[in-house]
Amino acid sequence: MDKAAGQSMPRPRQPAPAVLHSGVRFWWVNQNQTFRHETQGGYLWSPKRSQGDRFNLFYDNMREVAPGDLVFSFSDTFIRAIGVVQGHCYECPKPAEFGSAGRNWNAIGWRVDVRFTELANRFRPMDHMEALAPLLPAKYSPLRPNGYGNQAVYLAELPAAMADAIGALTGAEFPQFLAVARTVATDEKSRATSDDSEIRAWEDHIVSVIEHDVVLVETERQSLIMARRGQGLFRERVAKIERACRITGVDRPTHLIASHAKPWRDSSHQERLDGENGLLLTPSIDHLFDRGFISFEGNGQLLISPVAHKTSLQRMGIQTEQVVNVGGFSFGQRQFLEFHRERVFLAARRN
Repeated sequence: MDKAAGQSMPRPRQPAPAVLHSGVRFWWVNQNQTFRHETQGGYLWSPKRSQGDRFNLFYDNMREVAPGDLVFSFSDTFIRAIGVVQGHCYECPKPAEFGSAGRNWNAIGWRVDVRFTELANRFRPMDHMEALAPLLPAKYSPLRPNGYGNQAVYLAELPAAMADAIGALTGAEFPQFLAVARTVATDEKSRATSDDSEIRAWEDHIVSVIEHDVVLVETERQSLIMARRGQGLFRERVAKIERACRITGVDRPTHLIASHAKPWRDSSHQERLDGENGLLLTPSIDHLFDRGFISFEGNGQLLISPVAHKTSLQRMGIQTEQVVNVGGFSFGQRQFLEFHRERVFLAARRN
């Protein structure tokens, strides 16, 4: 599938996916054009939307992937590799290796770090459709009944029974993958954290553009650059609206960070300094908000990502077993929070 020009898919209604194999979930990725780049580079990458800024379930699925999930790589009619997911999804510019002109700073998508291993016993699903066809998902299957991949699909979740059947066809390697996946999924100490170097490089590029923008006066440049870290004029404007952390209630300025709802890297110059684009949060809550593990409805209801580690959230002071409302937001804040829910929060839209 040409992910940069993928077909728009309808916004489906389906039940929330079940937790499978002691926390391990299974995914199928169609990688005909990007197999070598992604498997050797150790990642999955997709746009956030199809052409025309249209919703695409199979790109949105990137937000549901979690450490310890298993990914079956399908390319040129073969299952060629299996990957163990190493971290959660995060924003990332289109990789340089996908195009001829280097990293595309204007094409922002989702990236998931995955440790792929090419299979010694690669196989063609079409040679085993008598066993696999009855196990295909009823909706949004990445594989057609004739054994060819559905090229309208990039990333799709697999039922446990189908994943087990595919695993059996890979031979003795599959139980080893499962063992590694379970360890990563259940052992916090073994989880590999997502490398944020791509985000830093993206933001550093924006800083460089700001520094060389001859239209901006020096004070504007400095205000925009300081806003990246929640400081300066942006923080002053946020503090006129917000008095304390919405989650913890901490109100000492020393312990609070001015956090953008629409991330600094995604915002226009005006939005980077808009006080309504910010909340005052303690450092741990700022981390959860910035990485999309939590978000807020406009009426103040706290949203928790299905891939967030609930025990860790509880240790940070977040109630995960009951509905939490932190109080309503202004009209401007609600608009920025809508962007956060749509483009940052780690939960695929399934309505």
